[in-house]
Formats: sequence, C-alpha cells, structure tokens
Amino acid sequence: MIITRTPFRVSLGGGGTDLPAYYSQHGGFVFSYSLDKYMYIQLTQPIVDDLVRVKYSESETTESVSQIKHALARETLRRSGIDKAISVGSVADIPAGTGLASSAAYGVGLIKAIDQMKGTSRSIADIAEEAIDIEMNTLERPIGKQDQYMVAFGGLTVMEIARDGRVRVRPAKVSADVADELESNLLLFFTGVSRGAEQILQEQSNSIAKKSAPVVDSMHFIKDLGYRILDSVEHGNVDDVGRMMHEHWEYKKRISTSMTNPNFEKIYQVGREAGALGGKIVGAGGGGFFLFYVPEKHRAFRARMADLGLRELRYRFDFEGTKVLLDIRNINRPEALWNSMNSQSSRFIDSTHVFTAK
Repeated sequence: MIITRTPFRVSLGGGGTDLPAYYSQHGGFVFSYSLDKYMYIQLTQPIVDDLVRVKYSESETTESVSQIKHALARETLRRSGIDKAISVGSVADIPAGTGLASSAAYGVGLIKAIDQMKGTSRSIADIAEEAIDIEMNTLERPIGKQDQYMVAFGGLTVMEIARDGRVRVRPAKVSADVADELESNLLLFFTGVSRGAEQILQEQSNSIAKKSAPVVDSMHFIKDLGYRILDSVEHGNVDDVGRMMHEHWEYKKRISTSMTNPNFEKIYQVGREAGALGGKIVGAGGGGFFLFYVPEKHRAFRARMADLGLRELRYRFDFEGTKVLLDIRNINRPEALWNSMNSQSSRFIDSTHVFTAK
C-alpha cells in the first residue's frame, strides 16, 4: 500500500491569467498558498485477482482501466501503462466543487503514488506538467496551469507562465513572522454552494479568445495586481493585501456573469462592514469558499459570518506539497519506511531554486 498526501490551494493574486487563452498572448502570473487540508490517495495492487478498483464517492470494479468511469483516474492510470490489477482509493478533507483545486490534488497525488510504486524519480514540476497535460489535453477540460503546480509544490508559491507555456516556479520570499500574520488574517468561509468550475472557465476563455475588451482589460489588471500583492507580502506590508483583494474582487466580477449573485454580494457587504479590508470567492467563482482579509477583531467577524450561516474552515499553511505519506511495502525495512515518510519534509520551504518545465 502506498498513500500520498496533496494539499489544496488558495490563489492570492493573478488567478485566471494561467488560462492558455490569456497566457499564450500576454504571459501569466499567479501567487498562491497551500493549506493543511489534503487529498489522500491510496494505491494498492491486489493479490487475489487482476481487477481494477477505483473508490471515491462511488465504487467501481472493472476488468480493465479503460472501463473506469472516473475520467481522471482512468486517463492517469492509462498514461502510466497500468491496465489491470490496481486499486485506487481517495479521501479528501474538503469535497469537490469548492474552488480549492480538488481535481488537481487528485491528479497530482495519483501520479505521485504511481511514481512511488514504479520507483520512478522525477521532479515535482514534471509531475505537475503531466497532471496538466492529462486534464487539459487528454480530457480537454478548460483549465489553467496554476492548480497542479500549486498543490504539487505547496507553500507560498509564485509562478510565471511564458507565452509558449513554460513555467517558472519559486517560493515567495516571506519571513516566518509575515507568514504567521498573513495566515492569521486570511479567513475562509464556505458559502454552502458547490459547483463545477468548467462552465465559468470556458466562458472566461471564450471571452479572452474573442478579445472582449472588458474581460481582457480586467485580466491585465488582475495580473498587475498579483505582482503588487506579492510585492506587499515580500516587503511585510501585509494589510495592503486586504485592500488589494477588494480591488481584485471588483474586477473579477467583470470576467463572468456567473461569478457572483445577490447572496454573495450580501455576504461580501456584511464582511466589509464587520472589518474585512477585502475578500473574494476562491477559484473560478460561483460558489465554494469566500476568502476575507481581516486584520483584527477576528472573533466578532466570525460571529457575523456565523449569523449568515457560513461555516469557517480553520487551517494553517502547508509547506510540503505533494508527498508520499506511507509506503507499507517497506514495512520489513524500517529505515526505508522512515525515509519514505520524511524525505520531502523540508524539500520546499527553504528552497530558492527556480523550476522550469514546458
């Protein structure tokens, strides 16, 4: 048995500029963080038969990978060359359709588990790129590039996308004190609405491709704002992030008619009145989580959100990214099991390397 753990992510700036329709013309930029809420993938090879089993919210048992209905599991296994005698299980701290990149976490985590099973050694960037290729090209989903990179690397992460699709990734230069303050002030609340992101992302991509001036101009502004948010964080001006999040939300709503609704506008208004400097819907929009930047009086703010029926997601930042949590095949070699569980524990938080992948 192999178990991998992959974090979910929240975008702080530049979200949407990672869509091919935009970055192929203008280049993209995204600044995100990962949180300690995870997708767990369990991979086992059955002993008594050669069947394929995939367990998620449903349970499938088939004779071959090609018969699996779970599209992402099917195509990821098929890409790896596995066609039978495999069992994939998944458990997540947060359900799908909430804007925190659950699909990307599933794909990255499954690829990481398959690599561990095969003894394959490759970079985290290569894993992210394969996960993107499966969703974007094989499954033809209208996604961008940020989710797979962010959940793969973890931490407070900066990515820049060239017009040819090449990606450069680095950790943000943030002190421990600034990270703690940022973590304390960024509050997440579930709207009670789950939704798929594909319709909104497709609408956004179509508008960019048609060179819709309001949408393209908003995307330019969001990218520039992303750079400014990163600069504020790296210089320790944390409260400025909240003020710029307010600007971001006002422009983000111009991108798609499905981004918000009267109820979400009420939530945002109450949040601002209760002390938030800014906020936004996380992910493509239309549902999922509201992210607010609240510099003080957190208890009173939480009470106001509770009055609206919103449930808070308490979290800490994750700095490990995708990792092998357990490889029980090494159970007879304790030192190998220990190395498997701890080999990546400090892989990224102190890194200054810039990863490049196409």
